[in-house]
Amino acid sequence: MSEMFDIIVIGAGTAGMTAGIYATRAGKSVLMLEQTAYGGQIINTPDIENYPGIAHVSGFEFAQGLYEQATGLGVLYRSEQVLSVTDGEIKRVKTSEAEYECKAVIIATGAKNRPLGLEREQELTGAGVSYCATCDGAFFRKKDVAVIGGGNTALEDGAFLSNYCNRVYIIHRRDEFRGDEKDVATLRDKENVEFVLDSVVTEILGEDMVEGIRVKNVKTDEVKDLSVRGLFIAIGQMPDNQAFADLVELDAQGYIKADESCETGTPGIYAAGDCRTKTVRQLTTAASDGAVAGLAAARYVG
Repeated sequence: MSEMFDIIVIGAGTAGMTAGIYATRAGKSVLMLEQTAYGGQIINTPDIENYPGIAHVSGFEFAQGLYEQATGLGVLYRSEQVLSVTDGEIKRVKTSEAEYECKAVIIATGAKNRPLGLEREQELTGAGVSYCATCDGAFFRKKDVAVIGGGNTALEDGAFLSNYCNRVYIIHRRDEFRGDEKDVATLRDKENVEFVLDSVVTEILGEDMVEGIRVKNVKTDEVKDLSVRGLFIAIGQMPDNQAFADLVELDAQGYIKADESCETGTPGIYAAGDCRTKTVRQLTTAASDGAVAGLAAARYVG
């Protein structure tokens, strides 16, 4: 017979764990499921400087604190991959290990940064390779860095980093950026920003830390090395919501359609954090979504 819970939270990142905290404090029984390790993307950040009220904390410490708080309040955590969710007054959640029943579901699966796919990219993440300029940019004060990408995120990252770094190379595989022209013009006027167009990064240089990158011009085949200490990859994110495609509506990019209320179009199903449609994806907005979804789900359960 399936175990029954008031609320099942899918994902144990900042949004998911915050949802669990608020739902449990509202007196509901909560099961939190995570296929990898609790914490989400933030565990890769060595120092968080932009969370209100906490001047400095490592991503691991932050995630550990959230986990201990959630489980200490009574959230039951299990490391299982969710395979499917069946809608109805009683919802059924099938995992790699078991099947559970609940009255409400909060989807908080986050979004993965899209990698370049280079050798040693994952190994050097946190040692020069980063996917979040606003998270890690301050660690590269007065150093040379590179940003990879051609959209608004890459341009915004370049502008942000230009305030801290000695030199910022913005590398894009095409000859024109996809981002807003006004942002391109702003960057073009900055003395410490250099565009490297029609180019791709083919190799990350350095042993224990990033010391440079190898860049190839896709039109001329010219190869050159750039000495940089930071490589910021901004080529988009990938939500992991296909398991819920028959349960909730997804946008063209695969994000769950839900607004600031975190409500989807399916009664009793909520989406919180980076997995839902939103403009700002930061630690603070993930926590905010978790609180909103946790309380909404608790009200739905009654």
